[in-house]
Amino acid sequence: MSARGLWALLAALRAGWCLLPQAGYLHPDEFFQSPEVMAGDILNLQVYYPWEFLSSSPCRTVVFPLMTSGVSYWVIKSLQQLDICSSCINSYTLLVSPRLLFTMFSFILDYSVYRLAPFWEADPWKALVLLAGSYVTLVFYTRTFTNTLEGLLFALLMVLVSSRKPDGSLAEPTSSPLIGIITTAGFFNRPTFLAFALMPLLYWAGLIVDSQKSIKTVINHFLKLVLCACFTAIVFVTADTFYFTSMGLDNLYSIKKSSLFDVIGQLNEKMIVTPFNFLSYNLNPRNLALHGSHPRVTHFTVNGIMLFGMLHILAIGAGFKMLKNYIHQLIRVESHYHGSSGLLVHSEGNPTLLLFYFVPLALLSLFSHQEPRFLIPLILPLVLFSTSQNRAVKWKHVIVIFNVLGALLFGCLHQGGLIPCLFHLEQLVHSPESSNHPRHYTLLFAHTYMPPRSLLNIKKRDTHIEVIDMAGSEGETLCQTVEQRANNFTCKDCHVFVIIPGTVRGTITKCGVSFKNETLIFPHLSMEDPPQIPFLFSGNWRSQLGLYILQLDRD
Repeated sequence: MSARGLWALLAALRAGWCLLPQAGYLHPDEFFQSPEVMAGDILNLQVYYPWEFLSSSPCRTVVFPLMTSGVSYWVIKSLQQLDICSSCINSYTLLVSPRLLFTMFSFILDYSVYRLAPFWEADPWKALVLLAGSYVTLVFYTRTFTNTLEGLLFALLMVLVSSRKPDGSLAEPTSSPLIGIITTAGFFNRPTFLAFALMPLLYWAGLIVDSQKSIKTVINHFLKLVLCACFTAIVFVTADTFYFTSMGLDNLYSIKKSSLFDVIGQLNEKMIVTPFNFLSYNLNPRNLALHGSHPRVTHFTVNGIMLFGMLHILAIGAGFKMLKNYIHQLIRVESHYHGSSGLLVHSEGNPTLLLFYFVPLALLSLFSHQEPRFLIPLILPLVLFSTSQNRAVKWKHVIVIFNVLGALLFGCLHQGGLIPCLFHLEQLVHSPESSNHPRHYTLLFAHTYMPPRSLLNIKKRDTHIEVIDMAGSEGETLCQTVEQRANNFTCKDCHVFVIIPGTVRGTITKCGVSFKNETLIFPHLSMEDPPQIPFLFSGNWRSQLGLYILQLDRD
């Protein structure tokens, strides 16, 4: 099969798998930094608002959630209100509609690779196949992470700073306003975007200085960038201030009639600048420790390999080789400086791409909290580097096996029972029997990731459904809660469901309560409560890789 045909097949797989949908649950942030919040605001559903979106501690901009999940939910809400689709709002559409939008956006990566590959001396279609076949693209870039948007903005920034004339020489940069807008938008989405933007901005600045003989023209470029960046920042600050505070048009009118000093004071008091709050929180080591502390080398030694496999190892090997050669050249005094941009682009091995990869990785490694998804924007320079000089060709079988296993693990297995479980429970609590005879439901989740309540499709006015998230509670605490619910005889028509992984099924049997219905959802892999290897080779292996929905017997 040709590279074009293979890319088309992988692109279809990306879209089709999104619609199936993917059952794997990567991290609570894929729900609680966008869809969960917008489901509460736009669809008026019962949700759990994370602390970053509370008015008392606003650390996330609302602009991107509104533009992505917000738009998706507004569309399905409008379709239902117009009677075009009578039951548009359900657990499936609540999950898939934001993901589908992100999947469509993910093709910005493909466009960027196609545009950038000739510039960095890589084959466009081989690079596209490597990108589309990566499980990072298939899984992470189809999820509603802020890291996904960060990767797309990074890709657009790389496109803007990399351009050639038809004769192959470097073109004069002309995208200063767009660079300013994207850099600022990326900063408000995630302040860590500055780590990714640093090298493209330095590269762009070097091209500007090298290509301009007039200092006035250079200043003009930088002035355009700064002005557009400031304007974009004002838009974000205004939107966040309106969202997180009670400031409305009436407040603005009263401020307008005040003196200048009063205006400045009131605006300063009410103004919400979410990136500064984000940085203030995350620069405190105690706060980061609450989310987990890791060795500073985790990104280099673990996360890079977990995400990119052989491509990360090849980049490290090439980096050490280039560094060694450069040091030898310095010692022998044989190298001559002929302009940074020309040297970086045309030197053997494209060291600039390595800098685009390793500089952000090194900057992110300065923080003690290091998760694999923080590195997903780096797939673009890594793919371009790996396909230049056909570095990845001889490892293609290893790369294919690695990505198939990664897609199965994170797209299907990892916490893979929780989403189907919520689908099942949504149908249960909205069944005709429940509608005709109102019942009270208690849904108790233990040893799973935080369940996104929005997928249960419960209106805020409905009080007959209670969701309890016990996270990784100890067995004694779990038993006390279950026994308390079992012995609550004040509620006659109460139905209590306990949702736990099969690996802790034994704990619940020691609680002294009985269950009248059991539903096993397969597969479900909990890395926090992993299955024991011997059990996987026994007749009980499905239970170890499943999620149980247990209905408490209160009769």
